[in-house]
Amino acid sequence: MMKKPFRLGTTSFIYPDHIIPNVKKIGAFFDEIELLVFESKSKEVMPRREDVKELAGLSRDLNLTYNVHLPTDINLCAPDHRQRRDAADTLKRVIDLFSLAPVTSFTLHLEMDKPIPSKDGMEAWRNNAQQGLELLVPALEDPAKIGVETLWYPPDLFKEMVTQFGLSVCADLGHHIKYGYDISRTFELFGPKINLIHLHGVDTHLEKPPQDHIGLDKMAPGEFRKIIGHLKHYTGTVCLEVFKLADLQGSLSALAKIFNGIPCI
Repeated sequence: MMKKPFRLGTTSFIYPDHIIPNVKKIGAFFDEIELLVFESKSKEVMPRREDVKELAGLSRDLNLTYNVHLPTDINLCAPDHRQRRDAADTLKRVIDLFSLAPVTSFTLHLEMDKPIPSKDGMEAWRNNAQQGLELLVPALEDPAKIGVETLWYPPDLFKEMVTQFGLSVCADLGHHIKYGYDISRTFELFGPKINLIHLHGVDTHLEKPPQDHIGLDKMAPGEFRKIIGHLKHYTGTVCLEVFKLADLQGSLSALAKIFNGIPCI
């Protein structure tokens, strides 16, 4: 057993309720909560300024910080310039909305249509992503707070843009297992730019594609060991990106066998 070197978090949708009730129920157990803002157009999902002020108060009461998962219903890499502009404007509004709360990072998807495009298609994607970031980044006070998430395509593909725009990286280790990417290589590529780790179980036994965002206790032992080896040296935030209480409890139980200081809910 060793002391956990990382800060531990989970999502704001462990209970089927809104963000604030979830923070009130689980915030005392964690160092950080991932605020899920997947939908930009739904007034029921998007917090209000009053909500953010309440979240700021809860952060003081519960001694925690937040990271924000930016909306995924927009596309900063869209082929159409107007869509990229609208996406950038929406992202800026969401980032500004949370300026009143202690947010350590904002997780951003650089979307790409499947399958991996041809050489010309890849060049077009890079150009679109570049132009989308040019619309977003100059308006930001601290671009390093934006963490580009590793998705289904190779993380190498956005390395130059991360460097060019001074961004960070959200390493989703569950995605690495699901899509067969080398976790060690991602840590070599990005090193200290990895400001957040998304961690969740992946069931590689039965389903194709494998089921993910489940409890760590459901992972194959070999895959779990791959992840743990990197967590032993990571000092940033590790967020258990699951969406059910049972999956959170199973994940905490699996981590508690390795690290001291893991809460029990």
